[in-house]
Amino acid sequence: MAKAPVDYLYYMRAEKLPHMWCPGCGVGVLVKAIIAAIDDMGWDKNDIAFVSGIGCTSRAPGYMDMNTLHTTHGRALTFATGIKMAQPTKHVIVISGDGDATAIGGNHFIHACRRNIDITLIVNNNNIYGMTGGQFSPTTPYGARAATTPYGNIDPAFDLVELAKGAGATYVARGSVDNGRMLQKFVRGGLNHHGFSVIEALTNCHTQFGRRNKMADPIKMIEWISSRVVSNTKAKKMTPEELKGKILTGVMHTDTERPEYCDEYAHLVEWVQSKKAK
Repeated sequence: MAKAPVDYLYYMRAEKLPHMWCPGCGVGVLVKAIIAAIDDMGWDKNDIAFVSGIGCTSRAPGYMDMNTLHTTHGRALTFATGIKMAQPTKHVIVISGDGDATAIGGNHFIHACRRNIDITLIVNNNNIYGMTGGQFSPTTPYGARAATTPYGNIDPAFDLVELAKGAGATYVARGSVDNGRMLQKFVRGGLNHHGFSVIEALTNCHTQFGRRNKMADPIKMIEWISSRVVSNTKAKKMTPEELKGKILTGVMHTDTERPEYCDEYAHLVEWVQSKKAK
């Protein structure tokens, strides 16, 4: 029996629409993928906590009809950790921009990975600070222009997948807005994983990044993203020369053996209480 189409408005606060994102913004594709993935899980909306920090991406919870929390810049994971520790049965999802998650929020990012707490972090990587003026971010490509790098960025960019894997995240995936169905699949994988999940979504900010780098049209920028990505399965058949300059997409890492943080905490509490009882 075919699955019924997703009722996107069921998961949204329709009275808050229209949204504030620029026409053609990649955040819209990402939010659609997230809603579809949540629908796939069959969760009750009351059992979901959707958390964000500050930025264009972080406005998403304002449109979502579920438990939502719009927090301070870079601190979404700290608030989300508090929610998960207090209510470990809740499904906690965090959505962040690349700057929010890995610049001002970078320390929280690595320690959430290290703890392996059961939170799903979705990073909207559009290579720039979109809301605050187009400053370069930790993922801005080398040589790219931004408001604060008008002559080209000289900083090397973070590889968020390798950063998440190295810090200890137990589910790591990367998708892009040129393939929304695949992005939905990766988000669903993160939601279904018991542990800390990181899904990087390569998206377009044609307003701040694109217009400074000759891609002011959203279609042109999405085509640029598409030209740079290659699936990790296809990459196995390519030569190093063919892979030069490409970004791999797919499920990049899974680990089901490491204990989850809330489980470990509950075991510790139980052990301490048993000792005190004696």
